Amino acid sequence: MTSVQLDHLLLNSHAQVRSINWAAIPENEGHRLRSLGLEEGVEVEVLHKGMLLWRDPIAVRVGRMRIAMRRKVASAIFCELSE
Repeated sequence: MTSVQLDHLLLNSHAQVRSINWAAIPENEGHRLRSLGLEEGVEVEVLHKGMLLWRDPIAVRVGRMRIAMRRKVASAIFCELSE
Protein backbone atom coordinates (compact mmCIF):
# COMPACT_ATOMS: atom_id res chain seq x y z
CA MET A 1 0.00 0.00 0.00
CA THR A 2 1.02 3.60 -0.51
CA SER A 3 1.44 6.12 2.24
CA VAL A 4 -0.58 9.32 2.09
CA GLN A 5 -0.14 12.40 4.24
CA LEU A 6 -2.84 12.88 6.85
CA ASP A 7 -3.75 16.31 5.50
CA HIS A 8 -4.52 14.75 2.08
CA LEU A 9 -7.06 12.22 3.40
CA LEU A 10 -10.70 12.84 2.56
CA LEU A 11 -13.28 13.53 5.26
CA ASN A 12 -14.49 10.42 7.10
CA SER A 13 -11.48 8.45 5.84
CA HIS A 14 -10.15 5.78 8.17
CA ALA A 15 -6.43 5.11 8.10
CA GLN A 16 -3.57 3.74 10.15
CA VAL A 17 -0.58 5.90 10.99
CA ARG A 18 2.54 4.37 9.40
CA SER A 19 5.17 6.99 10.20
CA ILE A 20 5.52 10.43 11.75
CA ASN A 21 8.27 12.89 10.89
CA TRP A 22 8.71 14.24 14.42
CA ALA A 23 11.55 16.52 13.26
CA ALA A 24 9.06 18.48 11.11
CA ILE A 25 6.71 19.07 14.07
CA PRO A 26 7.45 21.73 16.71
CA GLU A 27 8.62 20.13 19.96
CA ASN A 28 5.70 21.34 22.09
CA GLU A 29 3.16 20.17 19.49
CA GLY A 30 4.89 16.80 19.20
CA HIS A 31 4.72 16.39 22.98
CA ARG A 32 0.99 17.24 22.94
CA LEU A 33 0.25 14.75 20.16
CA ARG A 34 2.22 11.96 21.86
CA SER A 35 0.39 12.65 25.13
CA LEU A 36 -2.94 12.31 23.31
CA GLY A 37 -1.98 8.92 21.88
CA LEU A 38 -0.87 9.77 18.36
CA GLU A 39 1.82 7.27 17.41
CA GLU A 40 2.72 4.80 14.69
CA GLY A 41 0.15 2.03 14.29
CA VAL A 42 -2.82 3.92 15.71
CA GLU A 43 -6.09 4.16 13.74
CA VAL A 44 -7.25 7.66 12.78
CA GLU A 45 -10.32 9.15 11.12
CA VAL A 46 -10.48 12.60 9.52
CA LEU A 47 -13.55 14.35 10.97
CA HIS A 48 -13.33 17.97 9.89
CA LYS A 49 -11.23 20.40 7.91
CA GLY A 50 -11.40 24.15 8.43
CA MET A 51 -13.44 26.18 6.02
CA LEU A 52 -10.95 28.89 5.21
CA LEU A 53 -8.70 28.80 2.18
CA TRP A 54 -5.94 26.99 4.11
CA ARG A 55 -8.35 24.31 5.42
CA ASP A 56 -6.99 24.79 8.95
CA PRO A 57 -7.34 23.25 11.50
CA ILE A 58 -7.96 19.55 10.88
CA ALA A 59 -9.91 17.47 13.42
CA VAL A 60 -8.88 13.82 13.69
CA ARG A 61 -10.32 11.01 15.81
CA VAL A 62 -7.68 8.99 17.63
CA GLY A 63 -9.37 6.24 19.61
CA ARG A 64 -12.30 7.96 21.34
CA MET A 65 -10.71 11.42 21.32
CA ARG A 66 -10.83 14.25 18.83
CA ILE A 67 -7.55 16.02 18.21
CA ALA A 68 -7.21 19.32 16.37
CA MET A 69 -3.99 20.08 14.53
CA ARG A 70 -2.67 22.47 11.94
CA ARG A 71 -2.48 21.26 8.36
CA LYS A 72 1.31 21.71 8.39
CA VAL A 73 1.57 19.28 11.32
CA ALA A 74 -0.78 16.80 9.62
CA SER A 75 1.45 16.84 6.54
CA ALA A 76 4.24 15.25 8.63
CA ILE A 77 2.04 12.24 9.44
CA PHE A 78 1.95 9.44 6.87
CA CYS A 79 -0.95 7.01 6.84
CA GLU A 80 -2.17 3.91 5.07
CA LEU A 81 -5.87 3.77 4.19
CA SER A 82 -7.91 1.13 6.00
CA GLU A 83 -10.07 -1.15 3.92
